[in-house]
Amino acid sequence: MIGSMDGIEPDLSGRGVGLGESQRALLFGLKRLGEASLAELGAAGLARETVRDHLRSLQAVGLVERAGVRREGRGRPQVLYRLTDRGEELFPQREGELLGELAGFLLADDRREILESFFAERNRSNRERLVRRLDGLAGRERIAELAGAMTEEGFLAEVADGSGGGPRLRLCHCPWRHLVEVSRLPCRAELKLVAELLGRDLKRESFMPDGDATCTYSLLDAPAPGAAQP
Repeated sequence: MIGSMDGIEPDLSGRGVGLGESQRALLFGLKRLGEASLAELGAAGLARETVRDHLRSLQAVGLVERAGVRREGRGRPQVLYRLTDRGEELFPQREGELLGELAGFLLADDRREILESFFAERNRSNRERLVRRLDGLAGRERIAELAGAMTEEGFLAEVADGSGGGPRLRLCHCPWRHLVEVSRLPCRAELKLVAELLGRDLKRESFMPDGDATCTYSLLDAPAPGAAQP
């Protein structure tokens, strides 16, 4: 295969993708080369048809895509392949850790107001977008649509029935975990936005930073301050 995978390789854990060694090596080769043809990907010994079959499989699971063609001389144009955004995400991502370090630096330097201002502006922008998305929806349908929007943000949100029969919002993943390890400010900002969009205060039933499996919230009858009423 092209190059060595020592020290860095695609992380397929939790992706629902089972790939063999040759397919993983092709991903690594595309990461190194950026874009590559069948001939370039098979340069280390794989037969052309084997490379082609592997690329078809990788395309089918959304990890690889065609990047166009390369024309050289009078020969047939060579089809080029590259990683998709999903394929890129298989390789180490450190943005979360860096964001946590940045937040810790600001808090230690008594510049908490910068973080507060950032999340206030983020909430304002997201609120405008989500109010339009939730327009005309009410009740459980509104909660479900908001859960869908939060899942797109990485929270893996779902609507479940509470012990009293009312709906609960469950967040099964925290995309901000490195930041939350430093400050609970993003949790409070997100909770405030959700309460405004649903028009009700929320009661926290479980909290991932406390060791729970999910962050779970039930809706109270009291209207939330500044609520965007359905």
